Amino acid sequence: MKRFLFFDLSLALSLAAVLGLALAAAGLWLGDGRFGFLVAPGLALVYLAGGVPAATRALGSLWREHVLDIDLLMVVAALAAAAVGAPFEGAVLLTLFSLSSTLEKRALGRARRAIEALMALRPETALRRGPEGTVAEVPAADLVAGDAVVLRPGARVPADGVVAQGRGGVDEAHITGESMPVSKAPGDPVFEGTVNLDGVLDVTVTHGVGDSTIARMIRLVTEAQAAKAPYERFSTWFGQRYTIAVLVGAALAFAAFRWLGHDWDGALYKAATLLVAASPCAIVISVPAAILSALSAAARGGVLFKGGAALEMLAAVETFAFDKTGTLTTGRATVTQVVALDGDEAGFLSRLAGIEAQSEHHIAGAIRRAAKARGITPAPVADTVNRPGKGIVGTDPTGEIWAGNPYLAAEMGADIGHPALAALDAGAQTLVYLGRGPQLLGAVTVADEARASAAPALAALRAGGVGRIVMMTGDRPPVALRIGAELGLRPEDTHAAMLPDDKVRAVAALADRGRLAFVGDGVNDAAALARADVGIAMGAAGSEVALQAADVALLSEDLERLAHAHRLSRRTARIIRQNLTFALGAMILLVTGGLFFDLPLPLAVIGHEGGTVLVVLNGLRLLSDPIRQAGEKQAPRGRPLAPAPQAPATAKPPAGRRVQEDQRPEFGKAEVTPE
Repeated sequence: MKRFLFFDLSLALSLAAVLGLALAAAGLWLGDGRFGFLVAPGLALVYLAGGVPAATRALGSLWREHVLDIDLLMVVAALAAAAVGAPFEGAVLLTLFSLSSTLEKRALGRARRAIEALMALRPETALRRGPEGTVAEVPAADLVAGDAVVLRPGARVPADGVVAQGRGGVDEAHITGESMPVSKAPGDPVFEGTVNLDGVLDVTVTHGVGDSTIARMIRLVTEAQAAKAPYERFSTWFGQRYTIAVLVGAALAFAAFRWLGHDWDGALYKAATLLVAASPCAIVISVPAAILSALSAAARGGVLFKGGAALEMLAAVETFAFDKTGTLTTGRATVTQVVALDGDEAGFLSRLAGIEAQSEHHIAGAIRRAAKARGITPAPVADTVNRPGKGIVGTDPTGEIWAGNPYLAAEMGADIGHPALAALDAGAQTLVYLGRGPQLLGAVTVADEARASAAPALAALRAGGVGRIVMMTGDRPPVALRIGAELGLRPEDTHAAMLPDDKVRAVAALADRGRLAFVGDGVNDAAALARADVGIAMGAAGSEVALQAADVALLSEDLERLAHAHRLSRRTARIIRQNLTFALGAMILLVTGGLFFDLPLPLAVIGHEGGTVLVVLNGLRLLSDPIRQAGEKQAPRGRPLAPAPQAPATAKPPAGRRVQEDQRPEFGKAEVTPE
């Protein structure tokens, strides 16, 4: 509210300055002097409404921060104009400066408020279910983790949670940018501020209002807008030092003009003109106007940048490296073949589903679904321990049991070269082995498919100037090559059988050759995300780890958003260059006119303030960037993914294996990596 009141006061003062200037102009030029009595009060109003606020800001900056800023330049120039008998020109300067400042503040405020409008999505009340099944309406702010709430059709979700009972479609457009409803069933996450379209859902709250997805988004965007990009830091540094140079230069110019024979008033007039012409307002405001607009446009489209630096860096990226599973592929795996070496397929699946019941990995989910579809009850398995990038180990009534990829099998001393598994190993699908110590019990194949948005997104990135696109996965080479071929990747750009630390080394090697962006799930790939020049987390809505691990967070799983964000970053860089070129060119032209020609002060004022407004408006064009509209052209497929955290693996791959792929927690097998 304080900000809006500030803007209203600023607008009122600007309008008062305009009124004063109109009165002074009427007194000077209307009615053959009959309205001359209006000149003095009109000029006084302008100098009070336009000059006092600027002088207050200038003195405040000088007193608190010991900084000479642009406000001081404008006040000094206006007073100099009044001192040489040109108070009307000084009034024109103050009026235009007041108007341009107000426009800048309102425009940049619009960019900032675009995200804060998310707060309005929060419902004020919620229907909380009591311990005896009774439902009572309570303030949404009172909800805590563990509470059960009831969502009726049309109701907004009051807090982040997980569906406990019921099925229905939820509109998540304001959070992830997805235009189509997302189907929700028990176990699926829902986010605060989204709308339950149909059906009655019972939801268990996982985060209170203060730590909800919306709250984290707003904090992230606020921090991003406060974090200055290199361009912004330069413009701020330049503006502060250049202001001092302009003041000193104007004083020297005054002395030079006096030495060249100008009278006192003439020399002071030209010095005042030079002050206005050389002021760097347009240079200082051109960068933040573009950066803030781009950050807001991206956030409305479901892409969060952690500051202008990430936005600026993304524009310079030459190589994109992608995780495979859950990023380039849907992560919705399906068991395609089951081979039990003892012939007891049901018992084999029971044991495998029992150990995978302890895992959140997408392949574990596929195995559990396969067992459920066959009516097989998972066997009890206790004391499970994840082996990042390899698999999972646990204990059943018979003893230790494990499930994972060849890395874990080698670690357990199991021979995976069994003739019955030869056909499986030769296929282009993910293999998960089950064993007990060195004894191999069998294996299953799991297939994943490329996202429908992956191929168009990669094509758009190439069209946008990206020189190289690489896929990294912990899966076997045949699986990786199959997916890579579907996406148009060259075999040499498809890296398979990689452990998490292998992926970090590969990212480091690519980063040494040029700017690199790494795209992963934001949890299992935290180390690679941190090592890349730009880390991009995929499907990060609702995931605190994902939002913190990356420089850029895609709240939905539509990869085309990434291509649009890359295009936006490049467009932002172009607009910044346009603004700086125009601002510097206009300033040089005006300064040249002030030094060597008789540039009138009013023309210098119009050129200076007009240039400032133009660069702001040019930057604000980014607010209408169509990230969201483009994302809405394609309906989302599947349910949003919330990957489980995983620590990076440190184990080395078996001898003779090429290190080039990615791997998730639990199983370790090929596709079982942090993709």
